[in-house]
Amino acid sequence: MKQFLALYTGSPDNQMGPGDMDPAEIGRGMQAWGQWMADHADKVVVEGGPVGKTKKASRAGIQDIRNLVAGFVVVQAEDHAAAARLFENHPHFAIFPGEGVEVMECLPIPTQ
Repeated sequence: MKQFLALYTGSPDNQMGPGDMDPAEIGRGMQAWGQWMADHADKVVVEGGPVGKTKKASRAGIQDIRNLVAGFVVVQAEDHAAAARLFENHPHFAIFPGEGVEVMECLPIPTQ
């Protein structure tokens, strides 16, 4: 099985957060998320979770930046398409105001 990093993304146009949602809707969303995790427990390698503010380290030094990443999870699947299908109708965007889930294969480190 291959491993895939899935990034939960938000939208710069939608700054709505959990504090802006009805508590009942948050409860429904978290219940659905928990069910998704239970349904895919055999595929989840790293549970991940939400992420906070971003700092970028580069040749220019360290700076505060913004991106669309709201959280992550690592899953395993036979191939890239199967990994992406795990997130069809995911609560991140089906219930919560998330934009989508970006899925990419975790490749081996190149050797000489």
